[in-house]
Formats: sequence, C-alpha cells, structure tokens
Amino acid sequence: MKASLVGFITDNQFKQETILSYIYSAFFRMQILFFKPKYLKKYWGEEGEESAEDEEKDVYKYAASVSRIVNRTCEKTKWESKCLVRALTAQRLLKRKGIHSTMYLGCRLEHGKMVAHAWLRCGKLFVTGGDGSGYSVVDRFYV
Repeated sequence: MKASLVGFITDNQFKQETILSYIYSAFFRMQILFFKPKYLKKYWGEEGEESAEDEEKDVYKYAASVSRIVNRTCEKTKWESKCLVRALTAQRLLKRKGIHSTMYLGCRLEHGKMVAHAWLRCGKLFVTGGDGSGYSVVDRFYV
C-alpha cells in the first residue's frame, strides 16, 4: 500500500482530499454535538495503543499534505472545527490510505480551569494540534 503512494499525490488528489476534509469535519462536528465522547471513542481506534515512531518518506509527504488540507479547510468551515474535529478528520483521511496514526487527548490547567486538547501524530510528524507540549496525555487511539 505505502509503495503505491509514490507518485500518487496529484492535484486531483488534493481536490478529493479537500472535499473529503470538509465532509468529514462536518460529520465529526455533528457527532461531537449530539453524542458524548464516551460513546464515540470506540470508533476512534484502539484505545491506549500507539503507532510506529517512524514512517517512509512518501507517507510523511502525504501526511504533511493532509495536515495542510485539514487545517486550511477547518479554518473556513461555518461550524466550529477545533482540535478534536481536526484530529479525527486527518485520522480518517490517513486511514483511507492505510496509514497508521495516533490521536492523543490531553488536558492542562490554564488560569485555574481545565483545558482539553487533541492532536494527531503520524510517525514523527504531528499532523494536527501541534506536539501536545504542555498537556498531560489522558488517552491515545491508534488507527
């Protein structure tokens, strides 16, 4: 599968990924609005597991493209597309190509209030949400 990614990333691919990013972000936002995370997390991957720490060069290229597409698309949606929506959207786009990733959920105290954050890692590349520095990892999901 991964070998087939070489030379596969074309302008048409980016158009398809952009449209899918928009659709997935709407889908995940609706889920988050209507269902509690404890019911949704069974669809987020294998809980408590992590993906490999390194990937092939073409996988990184594709993951970097997904990162740009998801972040650009989510900035322009009419609905709220914050960190969890972005991480789930990118995770789904990578999964479509058989690329493994780990989504992290974390929290920290900010001005006496608990703040939650989600980020996605593929190999050594943090695809969405930065590297999670400053957050304590509460859970992780491998796909």
